[in-house]
Amino acid sequence: MPHGESGHPRIRSYVLRAGRVGSGQARALAELGPRYLLSYQSSLIDLDAIYGRAAPKILEIGFGMGEGLAEIAAAHPENDYLGVEVHTPGVGALLKQLGERGLDNVRVIQHDAVEVLTHMLAPGSLVGVHIFFPDPWHKKRHNKRRLIQSPFVRLLTGRIAPGGYLHLATDWEDYALQMLEVLSAEPKLANVADGFSARPDTRPLTKFEQRGLRLGHGVWDLVFRKR
Repeated sequence: MPHGESGHPRIRSYVLRAGRVGSGQARALAELGPRYLLSYQSSLIDLDAIYGRAAPKILEIGFGMGEGLAEIAAAHPENDYLGVEVHTPGVGALLKQLGERGLDNVRVIQHDAVEVLTHMLAPGSLVGVHIFFPDPWHKKRHNKRRLIQSPFVRLLTGRIAPGGYLHLATDWEDYALQMLEVLSAEPKLANVADGFSARPDTRPLTKFEQRGLRLGHGVWDLVFRKR
């Protein structure tokens, strides 16, 4: 198994699933890919040069179909956003939304987030990281595959500047409790709340989440600051 910079067995940030790419998504990938997509590379990138300005840089890992990321980027043009996702339909869907909204403060890398963090992003280069509804791996025997574990959080924390933040959300209570335990154990992070946080206005509700809330499902947010 590959190993990360911590020396622990490396956690992958995803599981590959088959997914149909719609015609609109395929067109967005072909026409807008050159504008928004960044190729993975095993060396550091200059984020200010990529976006053409010096502005706060925020990373979102696993943006799904991209509706939340597009909405956040539209609401906060003062920030630059980097979305990392491996699933092609989601990448195509986000590019389509970015093109329709005419947004220029988002770039996308279609690659494993662990490798992107390890090789492409400099220490302290981010003011924030969003991880919303990561795969819960809800079967107990699969819990070890969950993304939010100590080595990964340590890697993330190193890429966040002092005073920056890490914002997680999940609709699986036992994963929320694990997230709280793991983040609380990281000495360079401090919880901004006493336990879980109220949903910040900066995280818009997705259609999926709205449906879950109507059905009575819980959602747990965690926001931690880098010391």
